[in-house]
Amino acid sequence: MGENRIAWGITGAGDKINKIIEEMEKAKEDYPVNIHVFVSKAGEQVLKWYHVYKKVKEAFDRFTIERNANTPFLAGNLQTGDYEGLLIAPATSNTVAKIALSIGDTLLTNSALMALKAFVPVHIMPVDMESGEIVTELPNGGTLRMRVREEDAQNVEKLREIDGINIIEKPENIRKHIEKLIE
Repeated sequence: MGENRIAWGITGAGDKINKIIEEMEKAKEDYPVNIHVFVSKAGEQVLKWYHVYKKVKEAFDRFTIERNANTPFLAGNLQTGDYEGLLIAPATSNTVAKIALSIGDTLLTNSALMALKAFVPVHIMPVDMESGEIVTELPNGGTLRMRVREEDAQNVEKLREIDGINIIEKPENIRKHIEKLIE
């Protein structure tokens, strides 16, 4: 295990969750990094629904479920340099909107905003990148066609403009973002 530590936030989005987990597992193998997982309340439900809760809990160095916006005290750990940065993947449109509007009322939105105040980089992979339609994989292997609203895509654009936030375009880019965090 490396001495670099990254906080990985998982929100309540199921889109691309299996590919994201796969990329994070590869990153753990490929780089000298400890990955501590911080799961939102909705994220916990999604991990269980997709039958990957136990897998994620066992595969990474630390696994914590949100109790409230400040528990665990991830914001403080980010600000004091315990982590190289915060990576949120997947990020729901709700999480993206709250960060874009500086609303820190959940563990991951509060931690992202507090990290930015302390010049700690935040890397986010929104599930709703561009307006239009997407097809997502369901826990049973089926697919679901979904609409990405223009408002949600606009919030991603707002995030792009915030100093300190880096947008992860697709799961395959996660390791490049981890490289940036630990270089």
